[in-house]
Amino acid sequence: MVATIRIHRTGGPEVLALDDVELAPPGRGEARVAHTAIGVNFLDCYHRSGLYPLPTLPHGLGSEAVGVIEALGDGVHGLAVGDRVAYAGGVAPGSYATARNVPAWRLVPAPASVDDVTLAASLLKGLTAEFLVRRVFKIGPGHRVLVHAAAGGVGTLLCQWLRHVGATVVGVVSTAAKADAAFAAGCHQVVVRAEADVADAVARFTHGRGVDVCYDSVGKDTLRESLRCLRKRGLLVSFGNASGRPDPVALAELQAGAFFLTRPTLHDYTSTRNELLHAAEVFGKLLAGGVLRQRVHAALPLAEAAAAHRLLESRTTTGALVLLP
Repeated sequence: MVATIRIHRTGGPEVLALDDVELAPPGRGEARVAHTAIGVNFLDCYHRSGLYPLPTLPHGLGSEAVGVIEALGDGVHGLAVGDRVAYAGGVAPGSYATARNVPAWRLVPAPASVDDVTLAASLLKGLTAEFLVRRVFKIGPGHRVLVHAAAGGVGTLLCQWLRHVGATVVGVVSTAAKADAAFAAGCHQVVVRAEADVADAVARFTHGRGVDVCYDSVGKDTLRESLRCLRKRGLLVSFGNASGRPDPVALAELQAGAFFLTRPTLHDYTSTRNELLHAAEVFGKLLAGGVLRQRVHAALPLAEAAAAHRLLESRTTTGALVLLP
C-alpha cells in the first residue's frame, strides 16, 4: 500500500483526501519510483477544480517528482534499480504519493549536484521555461519581453533565463511585496499591478514600442492587457490559467497589431525521448551551474497538500511549493 493524495469529487482544496492505495508491480515499460520530493504546480489545482477534467474519479494529482527506482517492468533499458531520477509532465496525474509506477521513458537522470527538494521544485517549471525561451520563440539579445507572475515558480526561472540570454525583461507582480523577488530574478523593470496600469507602464519602459514577446500564465484577468503590451507583429504566449480560462479571442483583436498568439504545452515540446532528455540536460546544466536558482517558498508534508493548494491559489507565494512523502 502507498499513501496517495486523491480527489473523489472536484472542488476546492478541501476535496483532497489521503488514501492508502494498492500499487501493482510495474508493467511493461514502467518503473516504480519511490518519491523523495514532489513538486506542486497550478496544473494540479486545475485538475482538482475540474477546469482540466480527469478521466475518472477517484484520481490522484500531481505531475512532478524526484525519487529512486525501486523496481522495473519488462522491456525497460538504460535504467537500473537504485537510480536517482525525476519526471515532470507527460504522465497521468498521480505524483502526490509515496511511490508510483511511471512510464520509464519519461524519467530523466537527477543532476548529482542538485538536491531533491530543489529539483522537485523546479523541473516542470524549468522544462517549461526551456521551451518558452528557446523554442516557442528564440529569445536573444535585444528582445524586449514581458513576464506575468514574475515572482512565481515558473516566473522566477523564466526571468532568470531571459536575462541570461540577453533580453530586456519587464516583470509583473501582484503586490509590492513581490517586487524585490522579481528584481532578484533578473527583471530590469517591475510593474506592481495594484499600483499601475501594466500596458501604460510597458509603453513607458519601452518608449512606446511595446514588447516582442509576452508570457502570460495568469489567463482570464490579463490576456487582453497582454495584447496591449505587444509591439506590431509581437507574440503573446498564453501558457496558464491562474485566474481562470481566458475568454475567446476574436481574429479582429489580433488584426489590430498583426499579433501572433500561441497556447503551447510542455507535452507538445517533450513528446519524444530525445526531446525530453535534451531539454532536461539544458535546464539541468543551468540549474547545477547556478545560472538558474529556484526559491522554495515552503516544503510541506504530503498530508498537507490542501494547505499547499491554498497557498498557491492565494498568489502570495514567492517561489515554489514542494510536498515531502
